[in-house]
Amino acid sequence: MPSEVLTTTRLRQSKLKVPGTTTVINGDMIRQLGIMNLVEVFRLVPGMVVGEYGSNNPVTSYHGTSQYEQRRLQVQVDGRTAYRASLADVDWIAMPVALENIERIEVSRGPNSAAYGINAFLGSINIITRSPENSAGVELYTSAGTRGHLRAFTSVGDAGRDGSWRLSYEKRKSDGFDAQVDGGERLPFHDGFDVNNVNLDGIVNLGDLHSVEIRTGVLDGTNEEDRLKSGNFGAITNPDIEQDKYYLQARFNGATSNAHFYYVQASFQNQKRRQDWIISSADEEFPDPLRALLGDEVFVAELNENSRESRQEFEIQDTLILGSSLKLVSGLGYRKDSYESETFFNGKGSNYQTRVFANAEYSPFDWLTLNAGGNWEKTTTTDEGYFSPRVASNFILDDNHAVRFVFSRAVRTPDAFEQDQEWSYRFHNVRAPYEDLEGLRLSVADFVDPDVSTLGESLEEEKITSREVSYFGQFHLDRALMSVEVRYFNDYLRDMISGFISADEWNLDNNVALEQEGVELETALQFSGTMVRATYGYLDQEGRYTGDPERFFRKAVDLLGRLSARHSGSVAWIQELPLQLTSSAAFYFAEEVRNTRFKRADLRLARQVDQNDYSYVLALTLQHYLERDPWISPDNIIDDHNQYFVEAGVRF
Repeated sequence: MPSEVLTTTRLRQSKLKVPGTTTVINGDMIRQLGIMNLVEVFRLVPGMVVGEYGSNNPVTSYHGTSQYEQRRLQVQVDGRTAYRASLADVDWIAMPVALENIERIEVSRGPNSAAYGINAFLGSINIITRSPENSAGVELYTSAGTRGHLRAFTSVGDAGRDGSWRLSYEKRKSDGFDAQVDGGERLPFHDGFDVNNVNLDGIVNLGDLHSVEIRTGVLDGTNEEDRLKSGNFGAITNPDIEQDKYYLQARFNGATSNAHFYYVQASFQNQKRRQDWIISSADEEFPDPLRALLGDEVFVAELNENSRESRQEFEIQDTLILGSSLKLVSGLGYRKDSYESETFFNGKGSNYQTRVFANAEYSPFDWLTLNAGGNWEKTTTTDEGYFSPRVASNFILDDNHAVRFVFSRAVRTPDAFEQDQEWSYRFHNVRAPYEDLEGLRLSVADFVDPDVSTLGESLEEEKITSREVSYFGQFHLDRALMSVEVRYFNDYLRDMISGFISADEWNLDNNVALEQEGVELETALQFSGTMVRATYGYLDQEGRYTGDPERFFRKAVDLLGRLSARHSGSVAWIQELPLQLTSSAAFYFAEEVRNTRFKRADLRLARQVDQNDYSYVLALTLQHYLERDPWISPDNIIDDHNQYFVEAGVRF
């Protein structure tokens, strides 16, 4: 039978019936390929680009359409919205998920707002962690390698008839890139990170048809930022980010029969970010307009970009199976995003979203499945309501082959920072003889070019119309199984928000229309002891400027292509060997992203011994960079084209 998809419509569906192309990556494959951090997983997804920007900050995007901020993907962890509340961006460094706890990751490629709302504009990612009942016992793991890589993981748990629980801890650390370029000069790069993450997951069984799931976690750490790349107004110290994060999620699962089940879910998460630095008028980057306020003495003070964000989310979902031909899922949700920052919002703010969603899967004949669904959502960022529909017809050729035709529309509203910011800096701890400037507020509006700046202007929603024709097939070849999935897409995006966001340049506007067309391929071959998997994505993106001709911003179209790769893909091979050895090889590539190319080959050799009461693994991984030029940014310098990692783990 074809594999099942859990995420795309909120229904459990065979790939023959799901209304859209979905990549499923299981946790065992992630670990067998020696993937060292979460964001690297998405190199395995056709059409997705992975890189770093500004510092050692990970970014991933599907079909580009972003500068560096990943605002157009809905990212969830066990059904809990995981992108930031004020920026709608994804902080992969602070994602509270350990690789060892991942059961599977599902990526719905194409607009999925019909199921998940506004931010699922280009697609959705659902990270599903292992159930505590499947991870009882004690597990210890560590890996160390080049450029200060360190990851340590430990978990303990138990499972029984009445329920199960798991407590886990993870540390992840890196020194970042080897160097940066500033003014044509090679300099050390202060861009590492050090994160600690603790999670507690539990399930209480209330009979055969009901259960309660509790998930909670805390994260703290430091993300280093180099003053030459992230400091403003003449920074003379590094504006490192210190952050604390916690979440609590509770879910009640119920059923009245095997054909009718539901859940009620509530979650709360809070993130505090502390970022400050010292500025000096002796630095050449100190802004000239500020010098006019000063005398001959050197001015020294502190600035900050501190913030606090929180999210409250509530959701009810009901699933009804009416025989073998009709399945219905429906529900409603509410979310409150709150944010507080003296710098970015000059105080506090909140946005609210309410939504109603539904999807029907109807199979009038064995050879035809129809899906129709939609999401109606209202948000206070624009004080308007939006409906995102999707319709699809799946022609099932036989038990192993299907052709899909999918049509969908979606919107993305501007996030709080794009729409409601009041960006300014206040002087703190001002040194003598300028104590009278303590608390002086500097508005970014005073530093941007008024002829092209859009600071303070309202933005509208982005819109996408998407068409997909795709094929999924399985071929039984003697002792092997081969699966093939091919997707053709044609997407029209309009009123796209583009422009620069910085302390001295702000010109965001709904000023770009894009047309994207391309083909994506995902195939896998499996037989005893062997798995070979390959992906490829081709993207042709054409854009045009649609903004105010009097305020022409000629780079707006180019900015939405910064992470758009014309060609990208991967090849992976996992092979079981004698003596309980397993080898894996992977090749990842992406081309024509800001005139840079990424090519890397990963090789891993592991020995895993499984006994009745314990198991252990020892592994060596080599990452070989075939392209010597920095990927995406000239600051992303890796001196040694061979990167080495050693791993050891035990479970009992």
